[in-house]
Amino acid sequence: MENISAVIEALILASESPLTLEKICSVLTGVDKTEIKEALEKLITGYEERQSGICVQEVAGGFQFRTRLEHSAWVKKLKGTKPASLSPAALETLAIVAYRQPIVKMEIESIRGVDVSAPLKGLLEKKLIRIVGRKDVPGKPIIYGTTKKFLEVFNLKELADLPTIREMKELTEQQEVYEQEAIDFDDILQEAPDKESFILDEVRPGEPQAPQRTAETKEQSNQEPFEPEMIEDKTTS
Repeated sequence: MENISAVIEALILASESPLTLEKICSVLTGVDKTEIKEALEKLITGYEERQSGICVQEVAGGFQFRTRLEHSAWVKKLKGTKPASLSPAALETLAIVAYRQPIVKMEIESIRGVDVSAPLKGLLEKKLIRIVGRKDVPGKPIIYGTTKKFLEVFNLKELADLPTIREMKELTEQQEVYEQEAIDFDDILQEAPDKESFILDEVRPGEPQAPQRTAETKEQSNQEPFEPEMIEDKTTS
């Protein structure tokens, strides 16, 4: 076969979402998986060695071209500045879902202390969270979890890469928050089973596991994609 690294490079560029190793293997039929892994590593290393403005990054369970963080100022200048797409309420709700999933609306509201119907609706529309099932209790409340889009937007390989709640809080306090309230992680921290190092180790990347799921599990679809300008996750083509 021709240069396998070059073929993989073309496939990643052509893919609209992070391209998984399994998908690459399904396209390159007849090529050994070990050989494909070696070619992929060669491609990644090549971009690193020539200090390119873009890189091949593993995110959301797949591989995708990303602009390098050190060039973010220039990318922002090209694209222009836009207001943050998520409100403080939506960001806090998203943080709770990310760290406590699978979780139902009542549990989120017990932490935030306010109704979260609007933030949940917005996050569903933006495909950052999804319905993963219904809890087998009276009323059968809907269970929420994050999506692969969430991993992609926040530059995470898998849910296990989430920082601890305490680390997230410290990072947030160190950064400027423009015309927004800082996210209050204290309530989330107090509710977490391990206040120092709560991590979703038992949840598969992009596929939150809901206890006592029923056949009513459903996906949110036909919504416009969401790519907030505050996060440098754009690819260059």
